Amino acid sequence: MPQFKQFPLPDVGEGLTEAEILTWHVRPGDEVAVNQIIVEIETAKAAVELPSPFAGVVTELLAEVGQTVDVGSPIITIDVDPGGAPASREDAGTSGKGETGAQAANGTSAGKIGEEMPGGRIATLVGYGPKATTAKRRARKGGAAAPAASAPAAPTPPPAAAPAEPRPANGRAPGSAPGSAAGTPAPAAPAPVAPASPGELVPLAKPPVRKLAKELGVDLRTVVGTGPDGVITREDVANAGRGGAEAAAPAAAPAGPAAYDPATRERRVPIRGVRKATAQAMVDSAFTAPHVTEFLTVDVTPMMELRARLKNHPEFRDVKLTPLVFAAKAVCLAARRTPDVNATWDAQAGEIVYKEYVHLGIAAATPRGLVVPKVRDADRLSLRELAVALEGLTTTARDGRTAPADMLNGTFTITNVGVFGVDTGTPIINPGESAILALGAIRDMPWVVDGQVVPRKVCQLALSFDHRVVDGQQGSQFLADVGALLADPAVAITY
Repeated sequence: MPQFKQFPLPDVGEGLTEAEILTWHVRPGDEVAVNQIIVEIETAKAAVELPSPFAGVVTELLAEVGQTVDVGSPIITIDVDPGGAPASREDAGTSGKGETGAQAANGTSAGKIGEEMPGGRIATLVGYGPKATTAKRRARKGGAAAPAASAPAAPTPPPAAAPAEPRPANGRAPGSAPGSAAGTPAPAAPAPVAPASPGELVPLAKPPVRKLAKELGVDLRTVVGTGPDGVITREDVANAGRGGAEAAAPAAAPAGPAAYDPATRERRVPIRGVRKATAQAMVDSAFTAPHVTEFLTVDVTPMMELRARLKNHPEFRDVKLTPLVFAAKAVCLAARRTPDVNATWDAQAGEIVYKEYVHLGIAAATPRGLVVPKVRDADRLSLRELAVALEGLTTTARDGRTAPADMLNGTFTITNVGVFGVDTGTPIINPGESAILALGAIRDMPWVVDGQVVPRKVCQLALSFDHRVVDGQQGSQFLADVGALLADPAVAITY
């Protein structure tokens, strides 16, 4: 008989409490395999693709694109035995003897993450195991399987003992409630709102907004959403309930990416995702750690000459050797002499924690905002290894594919403002760290060498540090050491 299992939104490893649905890669009627990517979510730090923990047929998407979902809330229902006889969905999310669907998929039974289970199996986060075979999709009427899309559609339902009614894009039969069997009428709404027609586009709105619409007797199909991608907000529903102008046009009318008011010529975008997390982190840091910023202008001509020579060296021919790589190496070396810049202020324990490793954060600008992925144990890497690690890290970050684990537990950060042609700035310390270095643009400038004014490659550095941990003498020493290593890389021999 059919077995309906629900996949709850997991904590993907960074202690998140919620995530936003970015894109669904499947829709009701699609056949999925274990570890097939089914959805892309955005956490407070990065976009993450989630694989399916089950093989079967998608019967219902429980969250819409643009919706913020709490960790542990079910986001999809999958029939893992589509060829069986009809059954209710009361057992969705469970497997046999009270196990959750996630546990059943992994072969675990209430096992903790990382715990060894009977048979030598290790309990892991749902869906994050070895990849399975290539995913398959159910053939659709009229041709090959259509690509997954976030826009609602009416796919061909999975085969059953009797012909199934067409479903709207959310996988629910007309008049059915979330989690109920197809065709089971939903509880009557307080206001007479006509049910959606089969295959009709479903208005985009979060569950609390839908609840408010039911309470006010507002038909969401008559409301124009002013949120991102046309999502209907509480204000839209409230205005419609008061007979506002927002209720005059059908919801199918195209909406802009954000609410734009022609009268004020302003566009409003909700604060969420990476931008929300960055803002909170910067406020917490700026008003918690007493910042001190020092500046140093350095003649980096010898560094640039060394870079040019290394590019022709066989070991570096296939490596992108940027000034950032030299700055990263200099930071790792200088931190040995001034470990305070690599320490952490633990206010709760009343301790300063000195780290005997450097997890180097690199501030990277991405389409979703600023993220700071980390190079683990950067102090143990050679110059070539560091170059390879930085190139891979920044490329992955800009593509929005940074693993959540790579965003945690940094000890020092570099922000390369020079790539934007900026000389320097006063960077804000990343929360949990004690210092951050800004690397400015390298310019041809007049410089005095042996009493003569000559053109040289010059760069400005800025170091912000937490004065609770780092004294002025220590911060100045560290910045001077970094500058000396960039001005004369041969000095590294003495460290």
